[in-house]
Amino acid sequence: MTAEITSHEELRELLGTPMPRAVAKERTALHERDRQWLAASPFCLVATAGADGSCDVSPKGDPPGFTLVLDDRTIAIPERPGNRRADGYRNILDNPHVGLIYLIPGRTDTLRINGRARLVRDAPFFDHMVVKGHRPVLAVVVEIEQIFYHCAKAFLRSQLWQPETWRPDVLPSRAQLIKEVEAPAESLAELERHYGPEYVKTIYA
Repeated sequence: MTAEITSHEELRELLGTPMPRAVAKERTALHERDRQWLAASPFCLVATAGADGSCDVSPKGDPPGFTLVLDDRTIAIPERPGNRRADGYRNILDNPHVGLIYLIPGRTDTLRINGRARLVRDAPFFDHMVVKGHRPVLAVVVEIEQIFYHCAKAFLRSQLWQPETWRPDVLPSRAQLIKEVEAPAESLAELERHYGPEYVKTIYA
């Protein structure tokens, strides 16, 4: 029989009270160390929710420092060419609340930022977001409401950064997955060519 948790009180009784340090670590503005973390991070996850509560998490990656610090309470994330679904962006238009997790490869702690986002189609700071000649067509500007560092336990448990645990061939190639799961009209050979060595040349096109 499934024992479901249905109340805040039940959840707190099960998990216990958070340590004072875990509660007190929340801040509302960037520290100099936060700026350094953002300057070193090449990757973040952006969580959004639509007006109906449906959720999306989108990865964003670029050279380290791709997130631009506008001031102590505001950051901007550039948009790069993608699949054009814009799931997260459509969510932001309906519900501005976002959650971000910034990673640094090899680090087991992360930087978390929660705030309110808006989409900007152009601004002078776009000139500072050019990569390989690509100027973003839009940026997500986030007004920080909450920022803190998250502990390393999830990364230690998963051994995420330990190469001896990596198994990239546990599943078929990207092209094979697409062919089997999505059944596109292209042949497997065509998909293999598309996602082959030349694919990296298209990521800013």
